[in-house]
Order: sequence, then C-alpha cells, then structure tokens
Amino acid sequence: MTEDQAAGSAGGLGRRGFLTALGVGAGAGVALGAGVAAAVDGGSSPGTQDEGGTLPFWGTHQQGVTNAPQEQTYFAVFDLTTTKRSDVADLLRTWTEQAAALTAGDPAVGTAQSPTAPPVDTGEAVDLGPSRLTLTFGFGATLFSKDGADRYGLAAHRPAALVDLPVFHGDQLNPDTTGGDLTVQACASDPQVAFHAVRQLARAATGVAQIRWVQAGFNQAARTKGTVRNLMGFKDGTANPPTNSASQMNQYVWAGSEGPSWMVGGSYLVARLIRISLEHWDTMPLQTQEAVIGRHKASGAPLGGTRENDPMDFTARNGDGTPTIPLDSHIRLSAAALNGGSQILRRSYSYNNGVSPFVERWPPWKQALEYDAGLLFCAYQNDPRSGFVRIFNQLALSDALNQFTTHTGSILVAIPPAASGPGHWIGEQLFA
Repeated sequence: MTEDQAAGSAGGLGRRGFLTALGVGAGAGVALGAGVAAAVDGGSSPGTQDEGGTLPFWGTHQQGVTNAPQEQTYFAVFDLTTTKRSDVADLLRTWTEQAAALTAGDPAVGTAQSPTAPPVDTGEAVDLGPSRLTLTFGFGATLFSKDGADRYGLAAHRPAALVDLPVFHGDQLNPDTTGGDLTVQACASDPQVAFHAVRQLARAATGVAQIRWVQAGFNQAARTKGTVRNLMGFKDGTANPPTNSASQMNQYVWAGSEGPSWMVGGSYLVARLIRISLEHWDTMPLQTQEAVIGRHKASGAPLGGTRENDPMDFTARNGDGTPTIPLDSHIRLSAAALNGGSQILRRSYSYNNGVSPFVERWPPWKQALEYDAGLLFCAYQNDPRSGFVRIFNQLALSDALNQFTTHTGSILVAIPPAASGPGHWIGEQLFA
C-alpha cells in the first residue's frame, strides 16, 4: 500500500446511500465524505483500473497527475472576484471538503437546508458511482499579483518556476481561453461525473470566483492496454517518464526543496488548447503523416523501429542518405536527448467543439468552416523553464507538425501538494 493509499483507506457509502443529501442537511456528509479514500492503485498502467472505483484523495501529491488516465476530463479555469484573502482561503477549504466527498462517490456536502431551498447537490450524478473521479487544483500567476499589484499578500510567495510563458512562434492565443487565477481538472470514467464535480465546485465559489473558460476532453484510456491515440491517429505520450518510478517522478515531475516550501510535493501544469486542422491532415499520405510525427502510425514505433518503445535512432539513414527520422519531425525535436535531458509528463485529452470558421496557417491558406477539434495538451513538470519552455521553443520554430496545428489557449499553474488528511486543505501552506 502506498503512502497516499494509507492516508485514505476508509470505505464509503456512495452516492446512492447519500440520496437524502440532495435536498436536506449534509453536515454529517462532510465528515463521512471526507474520510472516504481509495481502493485502487493510482500508478498502474492504463486499461487495468476498475472504471467505477476510487482513487486516493488525501496524501502527499494531488491525484490526477500520475494515476492511469481516465477516459473523460472537464478542465475549468476560474477568475477570483473577491478582494479578500480570507475569502480565497475559505473557498479552498470548501473545495477540498467537496472534492474529498465527490471523489469518494458521495454527493456535494453542505449545511442543512429546507425543502424550499435549492438542493445541496444538483443530483445528475446520483447512482453513477465514483467513476475513478480525480480533482486536481492549480494556482495561476494572477493569484499572486495582477497588473503589477499584490492581490492577496501572496506576491512574495510566487514560485520562480511559475513564469509568464513566452509568446511562441505561431501562437494564436484567444484571450477568452488564456490565463486565469485557479484551475480545476476533473477526470473520470464517466463524462457526467466529471462535469457534475466541476458544477458543484462552481456553485460553491459563488460570490468569490467565476468560471473564465472550460474545455471538455476524452480519450480511450480504459479501452486500450497501451498508449492512447490522439485525433491524428498517433499514439500520444509514448516517451513519458514512467509514473511508477519514484526517482523519475522526483527528477522530472514533483517539486522539491529548490522552490518555496509550500510547493514541496507539488508540480507545475502547462495546459494548451491545440486546434488541429483535421481536414488538412486527412488529405496527407500515410508516409507524410509518419514523417511529420517520426513514428509509424499503426505500431507507434519510431521510424526504423518495430515496437513502440524501441529507442529513437537519430543517426539512422535511409538508402538515399536522408535521416530515417526527419530533422523536422515532432519526436526528434521534442526528444530529451536533443533538449538537454528535459522531460515532461504528458497527460493530454482530445477535444471536439463542433465546427467553426478557421483560417489555415499553411498552404492552401484557405478559410472555411472546419472542425474545432484537437488536443487539450496537459504537461506536468517540476520546472516549466527547463521543461515545457525549453522543449517547445524548438518545436514552435521548426516542427513539421506546425502546419497542421494552432495553439489557441494556454495557462501555466502551480499544482500545490495534496491535503494530507481530513481537516487539512489544498493550499493551506501558502496561506499559513
């Protein structure tokens, strides 16, 4: 049993057993829901999890980072509307209580209410079970200061690693889907459970924070025994550092003593909305697609290899002397070996927002109604300066994939450590 599992190994009654909390007092649910924890190991490989089980909430590290990805996500970014530091701290306490209950499969918790008042829980997830729900909370740079002003007395505590991301070549960031003060990422086996969780947290934030932007996403994690595929049909995340290696996670993902004490055990998340011109991509020959990525589409093996996890041989040459893995291929430019050893933990989801007008960045430069679909790119690291920023600086300039992708949204947040147990809350070290 891991440290995080031991911190939360009590059993729960589930949403069905708490049906009365939908319209009447749930005060008892606060303590009971907060004591519920996990029965499933969060570090095993995709496709091996019980889709209806629970994952650890209390512990050292926040859930939703190294556990096997769930099929669905609902990513929400909030702007704080309050000017009071105490309001922000109270909100984080409330969100922690709510998250402990919701991830255990219980309804949202609250105070006793009469039948003439709104229900404590909105009720759409009753009987769906916990569905391996995880809730991961993040703090944006504007929580600490905004427009040059200290907002809540936190400016001096902003980690050096929580940088303002540079404007990368080719960025077309929409202000409506960029930035924000707080983030919540709900991941679950069921989309309704993920949305329900964020909906409850948004209700609890009334008068203190409001939603700035959201993005739903999906993958086939629970239906595959290997790496998930993105909408381009290629496996996504093959070169991730192994999440079951404590040493690798400490080296690349978890923040240590190099930063502020309140971030020890936390991480940093870069989330980007990457729109893919699927109509353009779908006209490309298979050999072109594989050259752009640098991998075989079917197996996921690097060009010149036969298996997904074969090492990338950047010295290999074709019969005509050209590099087997092209110089501008995605995997070559993002490889740790060519980026000073930098690695990030990718935990991305595909998205589909229907269709909308779009102007392509590369020939034929057409403007048309195209799929508004792509990748909710999520990458965890212990320092974005030596992680995402270093890697993406190369990709933004030279990646062949750029002719098919456009970055339209972005946020970098600090992911604080988990709440250690009932009575504690996420972010309490920062506000101490």
